[in-house]
Amino acid sequence: MKKVLFIAILVLAGSAVRAQVNPINWEFTAKKTAEKTYEVHMKATIPAGWHLFSQVQPDDAVALPTKITINPNPLLSTEGAITEKGKMEKFHDAKLDISAHQFSGSVDFVQVVKLKANAKTSVTGTVLFQTCNDQKCLPAKTIPFTVAIK
Repeated sequence: MKKVLFIAILVLAGSAVRAQVNPINWEFTAKKTAEKTYEVHMKATIPAGWHLFSQVQPDDAVALPTKITINPNPLLSTEGAITEKGKMEKFHDAKLDISAHQFSGSVDFVQVVKLKANAKTSVTGTVLFQTCNDQKCLPAKTIPFTVAIK
């Protein structure tokens, strides 16, 4: 009986680790800025004590940079690179001699898109990201998104 109870506890503990929820909350919106021109906002809200890595990392970084992929759409073109709006922190660990560019609180990733014709469509894609606190890093996660362009 003790053996069965021990195995059940191990299974439940393993399930709890796998089911750990990533604390980052994402919001995806579009804002019209000119005729046929929109800003697609991919905003991450980061709880206190956690951070999210920038798209661009220093050479000595071991952090997984945030990677946003916009799927091709024949009705849209992307204009320029995805920008980051937020206070970037330049972290350096002297003991491990590694660095990272990261955000706390929130960061808004912005991609400008232009419609090629007057049409309703959507911007779709994925965000690959990793989040850490002072004690651990959670496994990388990929989430899909869809933003209506009207």
